[in-house]
Amino acid sequence: MADKFWANSALEPKRKHRWLLYLGGTDIPVFVIKTVKKPGFTINPAEHQFFGHKFYYPGNVTWDPVDVTLVDPVDPNVSKQLMKALQRSGYETPDVTEGGAAFTTSKLNATKVLNGQVKLEQLGPDNDPIETFKLWNPWITSVKFGDLDYTSDDMVEITMTIQYDYATL
Repeated sequence: MADKFWANSALEPKRKHRWLLYLGGTDIPVFVIKTVKKPGFTINPAEHQFFGHKFYYPGNVTWDPVDVTLVDPVDPNVSKQLMKALQRSGYETPDVTEGGAAFTTSKLNATKVLNGQVKLEQLGPDNDPIETFKLWNPWITSVKFGDLDYTSDDMVEITMTIQYDYATL
C-alpha cells in the first residue's frame, strides 16, 4: 500500500511549510508567525480495580497547548501587541492601579483578546485550505520575549503558548 502512494505522481503529501495561523482579535499579522505546533489531544485513562486486577477505560480528553514562534519586527512591534493583549485580558501593573484596587485577568476577557477562536489553515499545493483547525476559547498562557546576544545576527523570536478548551477540524 505504501509503495502505491509514492508511485502515483498525482498524489501530493501535506507539506510542513504550507500553513497560515490567524490570531483573531490581535493586530499580529500572519507573516510574523514562524512556527506553530498543531493541536493534539490525550485521552486520560480511568482506572478500575476489580479484585486483584486493574482495568483501564478511556476517560477525559485533554487538549495540548499550542506553541507558536513569532519574529519580532520593528514595525509592527509584536512585543507591544502582546503586552496590549495582556492588558486587554484585564491585567494592570500595580503602578497603574488607582486607589489600590486589584485587577486580574478573567477567562472571559482573556478569550476576547483572541476573539474566542484561533484558526490554523494547512494549505495544499494550490494554496487552498485542505485542513482547518479551530481552537475554541483560546487564551495566551505564556509569552517569552526572546533572547538578546551581541554575537548573533539572528532575528529576535517570541515564543507564545495558547491554551484552549477544545479544537475542531
